[in-house]
Amino acid sequence: MKDLHFENVRREYESKQLKRSQMPDNPFEKVTEWLQEAANNPKVLEPTAVIVCTSTPDGHPSSRTVLLKEFLNGEFIFYSNYESRKGQQMKENPHVSLTFLWHELERQIHIEGEVRKLEPELSDEYFKTRPYKSRVGARISPQSHPIPNRAYIMAEFVKESAKFLGRAVPRPDNWGGFAVKPVRIEFWQGRESRLHDRFLYQKEDENKWSCERIAP
Repeated sequence: MKDLHFENVRREYESKQLKRSQMPDNPFEKVTEWLQEAANNPKVLEPTAVIVCTSTPDGHPSSRTVLLKEFLNGEFIFYSNYESRKGQQMKENPHVSLTFLWHELERQIHIEGEVRKLEPELSDEYFKTRPYKSRVGARISPQSHPIPNRAYIMAEFVKESAKFLGRAVPRPDNWGGFAVKPVRIEFWQGRESRLHDRFLYQKEDENKWSCERIAP
């Protein structure tokens, strides 16, 4: 096996800066600003991609990338299979972290908080907006669990599709939304010489956040 060395792979971050005067009292204002900027920038390929980190019951970390679907009333909302690996881990331990990484903007947002299942009626509303094939796929996929081969899942997809020709595809009970309520939010802006701008918000009570600059 060949060793790989990447110590010389580096680039400078020089496109933007982040000042204390740009940080509002409520971090949700900055979250909204940065998400909108990412979504409106054609160079950003997946503006709503977010890394979700959970942990196993014995404390081993686990991460994967999903797509944020809403930032609503101060909660980050995404959808998945409740019986998937992440779904089971969040059921056992609701403490999670989220990371948005926009390479093209040299920015990151790191979030820590507690997750809950979204209300069923809200999951129903979103499910209806999904493409037909995505709705069928959600019904037949035993997400994160072993399957014998790709032919198996394709055959299940064809069978389930035939059941709903010309009919509405109902949301399965094991699929729906998760909402993460943050208690810690960090904004990271890349700067030259690795002297990045970092601002950390921590929740003090229901309506108040502290904000301080932290070392790069």
